[in-house]
Amino acid sequence: MTDAPHRTASDDDMLLERLHSLAWGAGGVIPARGLLPDKPFPPLTIAEVERAEQHLGYRLPQLLRRIYTEIGDGGFGPEGGLASLTPRHIPHWYVPDWPCATTIHAQRAGWEPPASWLFLTGGGCTMEWYISLIAVDHPVLLWDADGWEPERGQDPHDGLRYAAPSLRQWLWTWADGGDVWDEALAQPE
Repeated sequence: MTDAPHRTASDDDMLLERLHSLAWGAGGVIPARGLLPDKPFPPLTIAEVERAEQHLGYRLPQLLRRIYTEIGDGGFGPEGGLASLTPRHIPHWYVPDWPCATTIHAQRAGWEPPASWLFLTGGGCTMEWYISLIAVDHPVLLWDADGWEPERGQDPHDGLRYAAPSLRQWLWTWADGGDVWDEALAQPE
């Protein structure tokens, strides 16, 4: 785990300023990876966020609502960049449709994380980052679809791990230049 100071809701304005600067100041692209669009998607209105929440059946955490309404509808952030809440098409890009959390949520088939978990971003290969919409502090979960073996008596829950005790901490790790994977691997299983 990082030795970063404990962050609270009183630090959210500072976090949002940092995220805004990272998203818009550098064009939204992480130079070493170049996996993000040229810039984040425009912010949503409160009404658009409320429509997304109706589709999800859950209210988003206040911090996530602020990110989507004050910074942008995804396309920036840790890993592959936050998923959007509304479908987005990116012409002339290697991925024509940006991951949409509400679409992914509606298309759950077979065993997936519970409906109270919202897709945040891909983690590569079969890994995905989620946030709990109902747990205290909204922990971030890392799920590996291939992280369990039925022949060993495991079930899909064995592919789950808590990656960060809160969305706030996960985002601060990234905003402070840290690696969210280091944070996830430091969490007890």
